[in-house]
Amino acid sequence: MTRRPSRRAALAAAAAIPFCLPGAQEGVPRPRRTRLVFGGDVMLGRYVGRLAAERRDPSWPLRDLSDFLRSADAAFVNLESPFSDRDPINKSNMVFRAAPEMIAALEAAGIDVASTANNHARDCGAHGVEFTIDWLERHGIAAAGSGKSAAMAHAGAVIERNGTRFGFLGYTYDQCNGNFKDIDDRVAVMDVEQMRRDVAAILARADVAIVSMHAGVEYSKKPDARQVEFARAAIEAGARVVAGHHPHVAQPWEAYRGGVIFYSLGNLVFDQFQRPETQRGLLAEVTFEGARLAQVEVLPVEIVRTAPRLAGSAQEGRSG
Repeated sequence: MTRRPSRRAALAAAAAIPFCLPGAQEGVPRPRRTRLVFGGDVMLGRYVGRLAAERRDPSWPLRDLSDFLRSADAAFVNLESPFSDRDPINKSNMVFRAAPEMIAALEAAGIDVASTANNHARDCGAHGVEFTIDWLERHGIAAAGSGKSAAMAHAGAVIERNGTRFGFLGYTYDQCNGNFKDIDDRVAVMDVEQMRRDVAAILARADVAIVSMHAGVEYSKKPDARQVEFARAAIEAGARVVAGHHPHVAQPWEAYRGGVIFYSLGNLVFDQFQRPETQRGLLAEVTFEGARLAQVEVLPVEIVRTAPRLAGSAQEGRSG
């Protein structure tokens, strides 16, 4: 997929943490830089889907960000609503389904990887789990966190950019959303020891490991103990980025042992109008030189009638 040049002028207000890199040896070319962008929760059903249908434009929700996202070498989001050509398991407002045509929103924005491990992963039943994986694959988007088998769910997804292989793994604190008593092992749940094994395995196939974490207390502005434990364990296991989501609000981020943890990027596309804080999220821009983490920038996003756009100032981070 061809990427457009980055619009750097739009990012002038961003905060950056430079990661120290050794100087290039004389006569040895420096590795190519790869820019990855991470977004939070994307929910393409419910009122978001109805607005897109009214506009007769399923790509509408991410249209304002499409140039920016497509300018990255790779873009990632958490897909909060499964795709399905069948109804959800019940008609509750808290059970999500994205109509198949809404894949156009992800395509138009150039999304390359979507986390499919979250508490809404089974909202359209077993059929929805598999349909989502197939539908993403059919449209050139890799799924991280679920698969057609338990082994595939934990194998993750590997994409190559500029000669560097990036491996993505996804995990959720819950996969049932109050609707099931059993566990579908095709959706990866958070287990520190299993995650460590998964990171080791994916690093045999990739140069960089990235972990998606769906966890935390909804609407809390601070990460809880489980988020911190799991995210730091992922970095200690060899991951270089942890991208968190689920609280629906932005939480702090930190540099930790040569990696970076975004505890919650908040919402990116959502219809939670009742809470103003859910209408502000973050995009994380992470730049690698080869397999080495070089720079991090965090960009604020504001959501207007479910659709995000870049805001004007950046959120502070913290060192760890």
